[in-house]
Amino acid sequence: MIQSLYERGRSPDTTPSPGAGGRSLGPPIPVVILAVCVLWGAPLMSQEVHTISPEEAVDLAIKSNLSLESSRISTTTQKRKADTAWNVFIPTVEIGGSLGRLNEKPAATVLPLPEAVGGPISMGGGYQWRLSGSLQIALNLNVALFEGMRNLRLEYEGGLITYEKAKAQLERDVRKSYFQMLLVQENIALLKENMAAAERRVEMARANYRAGLAPELTLLQAQVTMENLKPSIDQAENGLKLSMAQFAMNLGLPYDTEFTLIPLTEDTVFIPLDVADLISRAASGKPDIQELRQSILIRESIRKKTFYEIFTPTLSLSWNGDPTFQGDPWKDSWFMEDGWKQQSGMFRLTLGFRLNGLLPFSAEAQGLKEIDDGLSSLNIGLAQAIRGTEVEIYNTVLSLEQTRTTVEAQRLTVDLAERSYRLTEQAYRAGLNDLLEVQNAELELRKARLGILEQQFNYLKSLIDLEYAIGAPFGTLSRAQGNSSSENARENTK
Repeated sequence: MIQSLYERGRSPDTTPSPGAGGRSLGPPIPVVILAVCVLWGAPLMSQEVHTISPEEAVDLAIKSNLSLESSRISTTTQKRKADTAWNVFIPTVEIGGSLGRLNEKPAATVLPLPEAVGGPISMGGGYQWRLSGSLQIALNLNVALFEGMRNLRLEYEGGLITYEKAKAQLERDVRKSYFQMLLVQENIALLKENMAAAERRVEMARANYRAGLAPELTLLQAQVTMENLKPSIDQAENGLKLSMAQFAMNLGLPYDTEFTLIPLTEDTVFIPLDVADLISRAASGKPDIQELRQSILIRESIRKKTFYEIFTPTLSLSWNGDPTFQGDPWKDSWFMEDGWKQQSGMFRLTLGFRLNGLLPFSAEAQGLKEIDDGLSSLNIGLAQAIRGTEVEIYNTVLSLEQTRTTVEAQRLTVDLAERSYRLTEQAYRAGLNDLLEVQNAELELRKARLGILEQQFNYLKSLIDLEYAIGAPFGTLSRAQGNSSSENARENTK
């Protein structure tokens, strides 16, 4: 298209003539047209349509989702703290220096010497600058330090569990959104088929009305039915756009990214499920329960650390020195012999024990009781979560069983719709029915098939929820459903 425009732009009628002095009045029209086409088409060319499968969507979400990236960074921070937990045994070192002079002139000191030496001598009485340094090294040792190191390791392990939980939730949401959008697409296609059938009914009613074979009321009723379908189609399409935008955000892509989803077949493989086994696996494998158990371990470690801090002695090791310059810092060399001397430095070992924790009403003892109360609340929350998971799995299994029963019933409906469609088509070929009746029969068949497809999507989404609930890798239960359908769909699209 651009080439044809360019060739047309080279014709004598579209090429500007040079102005006075042989200068061109502007760029050639072909160049302008080409630039406009490129600029106008650039946004369209950037709108690449992505054909994506559920597994590809999950991989992209794990790599690019911003919320998951934030959780990954938090886990990295906790790992760094756990790896450097030994730094509590690094002593604190403080070094400093001072240069000062007394504000008040010190009083003179008289030394009582014998007369033979010359009698008493007066000393001092003048301002004098003093230069000194300080160095202090200290280390406090307590059993709580070792429990603090263990606590940092437990927090890092808890961060890993939280990250895996966030990743599992993201994968669950991406897979369920994928299947939900497929269902909405099928529903929109059916609504458009209904709209096309309604338009055909309006045209037939209009033709009959003009021919005097039908009253005007019949035409108006057909038009009302057709117009009532338009808001439903618009609402469904807007819902699909919002779902696509949310789906793209979960994948770390721009909101206006367009996707081509791989459709699933109607084949459904029902899996026998053992409720007792699933509940047993969920009690130890569900990410939410694992996170609660780790929180209890962290809180128990905090209690031990606090207990050791209160009821065990602390050994303090310290060494300090304060070398002082013996001369005048402004006149004498700082490196002269015997210029620096130690004044009051020492090495000290101190063993201390805090008695406040022995009093039941002290802040330390009350803090320990608050930790115990928090532990009790966490244990109650864990018990509630386990019971809630039992009910959740039981309901999910019942829902899956109900879906299986519904699909078996709807398969009979599909068989009846297929038989009705074949008979209607045969009657049309024999001249006993018109084309509209054949199209309506085909539409009813599509509705029946869509009903089975909807139940299949519900079954897949329930399996995904069940996999998350028992802490199993996604695909353990649903892969037989989704993969076989996706492969068949890929082959069909090829």
